[in-house]
Formats: sequence, C-alpha cells, structure tokens
Amino acid sequence: MKCYVCAKEGRDTDAVAVCIVCGMGLCMDHAIREENDIWEGGYPFPAKKVKQQLPRILCPECSLALKGDK
Repeated sequence: MKCYVCAKEGRDTDAVAVCIVCGMGLCMDHAIREENDIWEGGYPFPAKKVKQQLPRILCPECSLALKGDK
C-alpha cells in the first residue's frame, strides 16, 4: 500500500499506517498519532475518565476535521 497524500503530490512512498476514520494509507510523514481519552461508566453517559489513553492514527484531513480547525 502507498501513502495517499504522497501519491496526490506525485511521490511514491510506502504506507506504514491507516487512518482510523477514512482508511487512507499514510507514510511516516503524514501519519498523525493522537491520544484518545477513555471513559468508563454506565448508560446513558460515561461517568469517569480513565487515567490511561488510547492511541489513534489519523490522516491530516481527519485530524483537522475532528479538532474543528478549518
């Protein structure tokens, strides 16, 4: 699999990760690793934030969209 962002720029770079939102293949330069907070608790809302975080890999576009920075 190749990096989608690099391919759009005319470069041929192997992908090392996949965006968990859109599924785009990403190279090391375009993969963004962010930490997700983990919440536990019952229905209807989580009650307590767990100290540990869960890593996630995002593409630049999905990272911006999730942060609301447009």
